[in-house]
Parts: sequence; structure tokens; C-alpha cells
Amino acid sequence: MRILIANDDGIASEGLLHLARAAARIGETIVVAPKTQCSSMSQRISVFGSIELHEEKDFGVEGVRAYSLSGTPADCVKVALARVMEERPDIVLSGINNGYNVGLDILYSGTVGVTMEALANGIPAMAFSADNCEDLRVADLYMEELIRELIKKEIKPYEVWNINFPSMEPDKIKGLLYDRKPSIYQYYQNRYTPTDLPCGGTELSLSSELRSFAEEGSDMEAVLSGCISIGKLENALLRNAAL
Repeated sequence: MRILIANDDGIASEGLLHLARAAARIGETIVVAPKTQCSSMSQRISVFGSIELHEEKDFGVEGVRAYSLSGTPADCVKVALARVMEERPDIVLSGINNGYNVGLDILYSGTVGVTMEALANGIPAMAFSADNCEDLRVADLYMEELIRELIKKEIKPYEVWNINFPSMEPDKIKGLLYDRKPSIYQYYQNRYTPTDLPCGGTELSLSSELRSFAEEGSDMEAVLSGCISIGKLENALLRNAAL
């Protein structure tokens, strides 16, 4: 199996290393990740100028070729297909994101953007996220098994898997919950505090407050209850094209 991994937290992120280690036990793995932090870029791509691609000789996972790109998460998929991989990957894995990708956050997620770019190129994909990448014990315990399991499950050509791991002691995990739907009651309420500038403009200082309500059957309910959340996300454009 040929596996491509990308993310939105950048080539130096801890979650990327953990995902690459799991993937390397399953098949031939190549990493193409942003050079820097690129969270909340969704499926943004570069359309002007140039981007730089560098091989990372000291990536840290034996047998895995890794490259950094001065572009977006979705760019990483495009460049990997066009310039890095001699053959198309069988699957694209994205993550592990530092922070849950549940609820309305999914709309902005560069981690999910990677998987949507994979779908646009006809390649199955999975997105992995965790509460925080300082504690990935649960992810390490379950991730390889989940990848192997989900590869075999039926999924439509306009859908991707979205998996979220709580960050906690593994023996406290209450189980895995499937068929989770994105919570529509989970979002960040942004506040912009203005400060007048000498030039006559206004500086806006951003602060955010998480607002959430974990409705029954949602991804948020799963992770807040101490379970691994597993669900599907779909690309509406590709779905309509398939009908």
C-alpha cells in the first residue's frame, strides 16, 4: 500500500510523527507537509508565484521519505501527486491535528482540507485529530488498528473518515463511537477589540471563546464523554457530481 501523509500543523509537529510511525507499519509512506503552521486554511491553494519543496533528511521515522513545502496543506497533496510520488497513493492520511476537528471547526480545518483535496483527485482519505498533541497515548494505541479497519469499510467516493482522539490515560477510554455527526453547536465566538492607530487605522485584537453543546450522536458528545469519535464527512460538490 502506498500512503501519502500531509497535515496543517507543519513538518515539525509531533502529531505528524506519530501518524507517520503508524502508517509506516502499514505500507510505503511519504510525507509532504507545510514548512510552517497552516491551521484554519481549509482547502486553500496557491495560485500565484512559486513555492519551495525541500527534502527533510532528519524527519525521524525510519523508512519514511519526508518533504516540507512552503505552501498550504492542500498544496502538499497537489505537489506530492505532481512532483514527489512516482505512483499515486492508495490513500491520503492527514494529521494528527493538534486540537479536535469537530463541529463547525471542520469548515475551517486545514487537516480536513487535505482530505478534500485527496477526494478531488479521486483518492480515499482519513483525517486524524486529538485533543492535544502533548498526549497522544490513546492515538498511538488505536490509530494503526483503526487505519487498517477503516480501509476495509465501505465509503462513498465523496466521503472521508474523520477520527478524533481524546488526550487521556488509555485505560480511561470508554470506547469507540461510530457514525458521529458534526455538532452544529460547537463554534468559537470571536471578539475584536479595537485600538486606534496613529496613522488613522484601527488595530483589532482577537480573542475567542468556545461555545458548545454536545447534542446526542455528535462528534463533540463522543470526545467529551471520553470516547474516540469516528464519522464521515462529505464533499457536497463531488456528491452532486456522482448523482
